[in-house]
Amino acid sequence: MRNTEKKTESRIVLTADGSSSVYNSEFGQHYHSIFGALQESQRVFIELGLEAAFERFGEISVFEMGFGTGLNALLTLREAEKTHHAVRYTAVEAYPLPLEEARQLNFDSLLETEHLNALHEAPWNQTVPITRFFQLFKYEGRLQDFQTDERFHLVYFDAFAPEAQPELWTQAVFEQVADKMQPGGLLTTYCSKGYVRRNLQAAGFTVEKHPGPARKREVLRAIKPL
Repeated sequence: MRNTEKKTESRIVLTADGSSSVYNSEFGQHYHSIFGALQESQRVFIELGLEAAFERFGEISVFEMGFGTGLNALLTLREAEKTHHAVRYTAVEAYPLPLEEARQLNFDSLLETEHLNALHEAPWNQTVPITRFFQLFKYEGRLQDFQTDERFHLVYFDAFAPEAQPELWTQAVFEQVADKMQPGGLLTTYCSKGYVRRNLQAAGFTVEKHPGPARKREVLRAIKPL
C-alpha cells in the first residue's frame, strides 16, 4: 500500500490482467494499475529492479516504500526461491491492509505460490524468515520516521501518485532514501513525471527511462552513484 496519514477505506477490485488490486477511497487511488496489477509489478519492480540487482550484487537487501497488497514482496520471494538468491526484504507501511481483505487477493492462485498469507500475517517491526531465501521486516509507520542501519541494494518506490501524496516525491525524501542505499544501488518506480525525474536527479541519482507495462509509456530506474 502507499503510505498515508488518513484513515484508510479500501475495497478489492479486479484489474485487466485478472489480478487483484485494492481501491483506496480516501485518496481515490488504486494500489496497482487497473490495466494489470501483476503486469505492472512484474515489469517495474522485478524486470527493471530485482533481476538487474541480482546480476549486479547477488544476494541483496530490498526496501519497499509501501507493503500494501504484498504483491511486490510475493513476486520477489518467488524469484528468490527460483534463483536461490537470498533476499532481505524491508517494507514501510503506515496503514496495513486488514487481514480479511488481504486474504481475498488472488495472487497465490495466479502465481501458483503459497506465501501471501504468511507475508501479511508476519508480525510487524521484527525480522521473520518466510522461506530459506527470503526474510521479511515490516515497519509500521511513515517513511519519514523510518530509521535503519541497513544499506539497501534495491528500492521499490511504490507510493501513491504524486497528485495524491506530493510529500513523498520530493528531493528531500529521495535524498533520505539514497542515504539508505548501497553505492550503485537501484531504485525503480512506475511514475515518470518530469518533476519526479528532476527530483531524483537533484538527489544525486542517475535516472533512466524505460518502456512501461500496459498503457504506461515510460517508467523510471534510478541509480545511486558508486
